[in-house]
Amino acid sequence: MSQPLPAGSLAGKTALVTGSSRGVGADTARYLAAAGANVVINFRNKAPRAEKLARELQEQHGVGTLVVGADLTDADQLASMMATAKDAFGGLDLLVLNASGGMEQNMGEDYAMRLNRDAQVGALDAALPILGAGSRVVFVTSHQAHFIRTTPTMPEYEPVALSKRAGEDALRARIPELAEKGVEFVVVSADMIEGTITATLLNRLNPGAIDARREEAGTLLNVAEFAAEIAQAAIDPIPADNERICGDVSSFTPID
Repeated sequence: MSQPLPAGSLAGKTALVTGSSRGVGADTARYLAAAGANVVINFRNKAPRAEKLARELQEQHGVGTLVVGADLTDADQLASMMATAKDAFGGLDLLVLNASGGMEQNMGEDYAMRLNRDAQVGALDAALPILGAGSRVVFVTSHQAHFIRTTPTMPEYEPVALSKRAGEDALRARIPELAEKGVEFVVVSADMIEGTITATLLNRLNPGAIDARREEAGTLLNVAEFAAEIAQAAIDPIPADNERICGDVSSFTPID
């Protein structure tokens, strides 16, 4: 993996990446650690993988790591995770809201909204007391969710897209409050990502869906490429519209 961030650009900083035991979250943690950040690795049920990643970051980059299991839909677990992060590092400089889902089976009809909207707001609320002036919150989403109001998506993904857009809207509503505390906020959005669990599930439910999307878009980012965009969003100036849109969006209708 090539490193998108300048060496030492996050030295002395601490980042918490939700859902970072694997996939996009894990690669984001790798990039942040390579830039010098201490990293809090959050997982729900992949402890061995999270602990292996922590050892990798320590050995390769000499940064501090903390592995914390927490279900983001559980307010008590969220509060405990933030308290543990504060005890370990004194606070947070970067909160990357990467964890999402909603296509899992047997989690209840409202699970997508509880995870992609309510838990995102809950994570922000839990982190706010330990986010100081100059810190940043990064919300990770997809074009299918970001543009869902103006561009329909595949039916199998629509409940997730609607819930992720609801989460984005709820977080955007907090921008004035965050600004008063000196906390910056940015949305990072990309098309379907090659090699993710979501893409695999969609292809299973709708065979050929990802191939069709790739053909329409011309190209799709892979996991490492999207993680690099997220990591870059941690240090780049915040755009005026608080969003970093990755890749071609010519097949999506802009939101007014």
